[in-house]
Amino acid sequence: MYIVTGGAGFIGSAVVWGLNQRGIDDILIVDHLGTSQKWKNLRALQYSDYIEKEEFRHLISHDGNPFSDKIEAIIHLGACSATTEQDATYLYDNNYQYSIDVAEFAMAFEVSMLYASSAATYGAGEHGYRDDENNLNALRPLNMYGYSKQMFDLWAKRNNLFEHITGMKFTNVFGPNENHKAGMRSMMHRAFEQITTDKKVKLFRSYLPEYKDGEQKRDFIYVKDVVKMIFHLLDNRCTGLFNIGSGKAETWNEVAIAGFEALNVDVNIEYIDMPETLINSYQYYTKADMEKLRSTGYTEPTMSLKDAIQDYYQNYLIKDF
Repeated sequence: MYIVTGGAGFIGSAVVWGLNQRGIDDILIVDHLGTSQKWKNLRALQYSDYIEKEEFRHLISHDGNPFSDKIEAIIHLGACSATTEQDATYLYDNNYQYSIDVAEFAMAFEVSMLYASSAATYGAGEHGYRDDENNLNALRPLNMYGYSKQMFDLWAKRNNLFEHITGMKFTNVFGPNENHKAGMRSMMHRAFEQITTDKKVKLFRSYLPEYKDGEQKRDFIYVKDVVKMIFHLLDNRCTGLFNIGSGKAETWNEVAIAGFEALNVDVNIEYIDMPETLINSYQYYTKADMEKLRSTGYTEPTMSLKDAIQDYYQNYLIKDF
């Protein structure tokens, strides 16, 4: 049995889909459906059971090992991923303490565990973007979401767990099944809506002189490539902390232009003011160092930004529009 927390979410549902492609359906999905539309992500998936996240937390915290099937791995992706979330106490409990509960269960019963960290832990990138466990204390995340992920990375290091578990620092992931994420949808998804309705894309102005409007750069990665990387780490029992990204820094202008091209619409970009709440916590540049993952034998190239957006728009979003 595989346990996937956050399994109804964006990356989680893609991982469950990947397991299904391997002929695996003995999967326990853990999530919190609430009033969101992410339940729709479950419809095409094959899995053995679903439970809510607080029920799962109670089970692993009070009942020893409540599962009769052998657990092959826990892929812990459940978290609040909102970079604008202001409730630090909620993020502490949901992203940090919950992850500790899962890790302690995995360690107690010798179960492989992969978990979601984030490139948000790198902050402004003043200390680079290397997935080096020994450099964790130097990192300064720019928002509480990033810090909640950093807290667990540091906890794992203090307890010498990186010899046993696998942390994954996701960069900017986009692709199918993110519709439910509301304000945290990727710019690729937002751009599709803007182009199909208004035939233009709105991007934030730059507030740093070294970056022109729309030339802020991020490491973008398609969710299909993310799934390949996760399975490589799982199959090869790689432990430690790893970047999950493309290893390329590309601009928001490139994202918008690729979107216009995918929909055969003339380029029309409007630059708008950034909300004041974001100005001091905005990452202008990210580029994951992928040397560590490559050193484990991962050789797959990532899909180009243009091809990934073409696939996303033509094979997924247009069907739902």
